[in-house]
Amino acid sequence: MIDKHGAAHARELAADLLGPMADRWRHTAGVAARAAELATTVAETDRELLVAAAWLHDIGYAPTVVDTGFHPLDGARHLERLGWPRRTAALVAHHSGARIVAEVLDVGDQLDAYPREEGPVADALALADQTVDHRGHRVSLRDRWADMLHRHGPHSPNARVHHLRAPHLLAVAARVEARLAHP
Repeated sequence: MIDKHGAAHARELAADLLGPMADRWRHTAGVAARAAELATTVAETDRELLVAAAWLHDIGYAPTVVDTGFHPLDGARHLERLGWPRRTAALVAHHSGARIVAEVLDVGDQLDAYPREEGPVADALALADQTVDHRGHRVSLRDRWADMLHRHGPHSPNARVHHLRAPHLLAVAARVEARLAHP
């Protein structure tokens, strides 16, 4: 039986929505590949979910999906409208410390409509996202952040909360690295 909400269908949806956005598509494909590498850090039953969420994590940037302007929330809402599992939508909603940024944008209450998962799947998704640059290349966390802060500018929401989000993401990276070292 083919899972209509599995990684293959997630890739198709992401390609439809993000394919015309070259850099966003390259980043997304890189994140999905990195998530597949990190899949050994999650339960075998969650590996497909991790890769699917990686393909879908940035669909909220697609012009036809934008609603609030906060891509994690917009992506989650779109998935919900399409009937994707709530857990997939929630992983997209909260990827990479989105809750911290949501406060600056005053959409935290809306983001709270999705349960925030803490654990191996959320950690692996965040690390995959934070170690692939906008061109789809594997980079260090610090290089990713420097690139993001440069591209988005010092007054962007991400820059305004970087002092809070960076320690969170470093802790995520440490947990994933520990899981990789002791599978």
